Amino acid sequence: MLDIKQKLIFKAFGLTISSDMDLPELIKMNDQLEVTDIEILIDPELTSLFFELSDNPQKFLIKENLIMFHLPEIATFSIKEGRRITVSPMIGAEAGEIRLLVLGTCMGAILMQRGIFPMHGSAVAINGKAYAIVGDSGAGKSTLASAFLNQGYELLSDDVIAVSLQEGNSPYVIPSYPQQKLWQDSLSNFGMECSNYQSLYGRVNKYYVPVAARYHQEPLPLTGVIELVKSEADTIEIRRIEKLSRFSPLFYHTYRNFLIQGMGLTEWHFKTSVCILQHIKMFQLSRPVSGFTAPQLVSTILETLNLGE
Repeated sequence: MLDIKQKLIFKAFGLTISSDMDLPELIKMNDQLEVTDIEILIDPELTSLFFELSDNPQKFLIKENLIMFHLPEIATFSIKEGRRITVSPMIGAEAGEIRLLVLGTCMGAILMQRGIFPMHGSAVAINGKAYAIVGDSGAGKSTLASAFLNQGYELLSDDVIAVSLQEGNSPYVIPSYPQQKLWQDSLSNFGMECSNYQSLYGRVNKYYVPVAARYHQEPLPLTGVIELVKSEADTIEIRRIEKLSRFSPLFYHTYRNFLIQGMGLTEWHFKTSVCILQHIKMFQLSRPVSGFTAPQLVSTILETLNLGE
């Protein structure tokens, strides 16, 4: 269960966060700020309110400035006005599972409410620029990002990539927090011992991996997006996605894109997509289903983008 203690202050996605719950994944701030960008509150009454407002408790309640959802045996969640995340934990719920949802679905929704474009993937810093690796769950996004880190590059974000328009509508990736989530097979292939890391709640073969030494803390211009897909072929292939064909993968890999229409953000998403696509190159990278190819994928990307040292 989550216990309410003294307010804790964190930083993530360029935002300051005051929280009733500990969020060990995030960067903790020593200063007690009077005003923060986001509040995370624990409210036992939230579940009752959700059932009063919702016509279908099994679905998300989506309005312009309010999103609510309920997961049995875990918690009820509310994301409001780009400023407040409220949680009502169920009896016996694990704090780790609640944190996964707060830092995932809830944070993705609050970024959209604040006009920040969330993508589903990992972002790495290469030669002063940001490159996003997107793909379906299990495609190997975090593993590929980790392979970049092993070659001396830095991580900007894992899972949720926050893209903000700055300096003449140019897209910039805002760093999230210094941690990855990697499967046991990936750890083994990188020569890392699972016993050195904490297991991700509910996924006994996936682990939290701190990357403070390889974390880039300043925003960088988004220059490229690589869509990673699995293929039955035995070889690695990369192709450039051109012109209007880029809109579909950008929408598809928007984090929690099913929220966009109900939030009244369809026009915002399209206009932001146009700005992003004006400044980036997009590629689809196919990797074999079997075998560990992450180092070769790094080489393929660097060669294609002419980014080798």
